[in-house]
Amino acid sequence: MFTSGIRSFAAIAILTASAAIAHAENPMVGGAAMYADKNIVENAVNSKDHTTLVAAVKAAGLVETLQGKGPFTVFAPTNEAFDALPAGTVDTLLKPENKDKLTTVLTCHVVSADAMSSAIAKMVKDDGGEHDVKTVGGCVLKAKDDGGKITLTDEAGGTATVTIADVKQSNGVIHVIDKVLLPKG
Repeated sequence: MFTSGIRSFAAIAILTASAAIAHAENPMVGGAAMYADKNIVENAVNSKDHTTLVAAVKAAGLVETLQGKGPFTVFAPTNEAFDALPAGTVDTLLKPENKDKLTTVLTCHVVSADAMSSAIAKMVKDDGGEHDVKTVGGCVLKAKDDGGKITLTDEAGGTATVTIADVKQSNGVIHVIDKVLLPKG
């Protein structure tokens, strides 16, 4: 009886340690742990660096979508990226009458795939240094490798750099970026 208790305890300890190691593989984002067994929205709401993005996702009515099965790759701009937009842009986008435009901007950050940075880098290399990334919002981003960092150029000519890559989610992956990606005109 005592031996089986020790075995059970050891099995639980191993499972707990394995779970902790699995969680530890994901980088911290915005001061919060990111868990591979939680979906994109469940993790994003805990990042202090993504409060503007979360508010925008809610205003656009995209919470349910981004909690869905996926897989999704989300290029997640930080609060600083939103702050760098021209004064008043975020406030204007968050108005109910601009929901369609906000939805377009946000979905230009989402790809219907689970694309880890190594896969993106391979596509860039295979395509001779630049790879077109089609988003669910209809935008085409130009992915490049800049000294080991992935950059994305949007249709307006702005370039974002992936600052934290490969944040695994239960329904895809998040790559933190330092600029908001914008559609054409």
